[in-house]
Amino acid sequence: MRYFYWLIILVLFACGSSKPSTKNPPKPAWLSTKPYQDGYYTGIGHSTKDGSNNYIQAAKKSALDDLVSEIKVTVSSTSVLSQLDVNKEFSERYEQIIKTTAADEIEEFETVDAWEDENNYWIYYRLSIARYRQIKEEQKRNATLLATDYFKKGIVSESNNEKLQAIGFYFQALRSVEKYLAEPVRAKIDGNDILLVNETYAKIQTLLDKINVSVNPSEISVNRRVAQEAQSVLASAKFKDTNTAAKDVPLSASFEKGAGVVFPDYKTNENGQAKILITKIDSRDLEQKVGVKINVDALSGTASSQVYSLIAKTFKVPSAVVVMKVQRPVVYLKMDEKSLGNNKNNFQITNKLKNLLANSGFEFTSNLKQADLVLDVNADTEKGSVNGSIHITYLTGLIKVALAKEDKVIYSTTLDRIKGYGLDFERSSQDAYNRSLETLEKERFSELLNTILQ
Repeated sequence: MRYFYWLIILVLFACGSSKPSTKNPPKPAWLSTKPYQDGYYTGIGHSTKDGSNNYIQAAKKSALDDLVSEIKVTVSSTSVLSQLDVNKEFSERYEQIIKTTAADEIEEFETVDAWEDENNYWIYYRLSIARYRQIKEEQKRNATLLATDYFKKGIVSESNNEKLQAIGFYFQALRSVEKYLAEPVRAKIDGNDILLVNETYAKIQTLLDKINVSVNPSEISVNRRVAQEAQSVLASAKFKDTNTAAKDVPLSASFEKGAGVVFPDYKTNENGQAKILITKIDSRDLEQKVGVKINVDALSGTASSQVYSLIAKTFKVPSAVVVMKVQRPVVYLKMDEKSLGNNKNNFQITNKLKNLLANSGFEFTSNLKQADLVLDVNADTEKGSVNGSIHITYLTGLIKVALAKEDKVIYSTTLDRIKGYGLDFERSSQDAYNRSLETLEKERFSELLNTILQ
């Protein structure tokens, strides 16, 4: 009996002292060499278990991206993509976009296997090439039917002399088959077999070519302080074939040279006209340009995609340019800067402002009658307390900008008791001026500049 008792103890001890195996199952072959399966696209995804992400989802996305990378976009020689792309840059960008969006649209792929260790996770996907092509052909047929319907509506609108509406329908047709620009998409229109995308593109360009956009005047002289000027630019749109005003044409305006603020979006009125509003000039360039062109995004009527944005840039869009000869604002200086009640030999604040304004495209004059603006600077320091060997002074200043011809103040700011420190009052007064210059440049000048340029 005692022997049996010790035998049980020995067995229990042996069981308790054994450790579970921590070895991972052996790595599958597909981790060493990417598998090739006849009739399938394959993708291997990987993610690390670093605790900062959902490693399983990250690996799945990685596998899907890898799978999509095997799908090739072949550009047909008869496709519109081939006709537009001379240097192949367009095709490469298009292929990149298609692959990027394809990862979100791939259907019916399957998980073949998954493997993990303590720090990593891998997953293996595959997709039937035959099934993928079947799905894509079905999607292409549906897209072609929709595009054909829009194309026919465009033809009807053209026959009714509704050119803008026709362009809108043709753009809708183009959007419907934008994923197939690299392919020869065929359709039957009035019994004729046509390359639908090519014909749609040609229709849009032909109608755009019938519109003329002009600006009057095409060249203007404008002060950088455009808000103070009564300048106006009138854009006009006409149909060339009928020499009639093109109403309700969406236009867009932007700086092509220089920089500033121009109201971006317009629509022509009954007379085919729209007033272009330039509200601010930021650049110091003496010649600047604002381009006015037909807004094809607005004509197409729906939110743009990456593919649409890419192909829209290839159209020759009717446009016109406003050349602006920019006059720099002329400033007259008035200054009264003192230190402890005595006139200063060096007008520090005035000179600082003059330098900042000169770098921002302003000119200066000693003749008040020639000035657009008057910059008036008043500043003085006063003695404060003495703490040991440290003397304290306070600077108080007033800076104003006024319209020279109207004597109207358009900007005003104060420098309120800015402290200076030194071993005597003269040096602490100088320190107060130095600190004021820092405050002026870092905190006040941008506000001053924006105000006087409005």
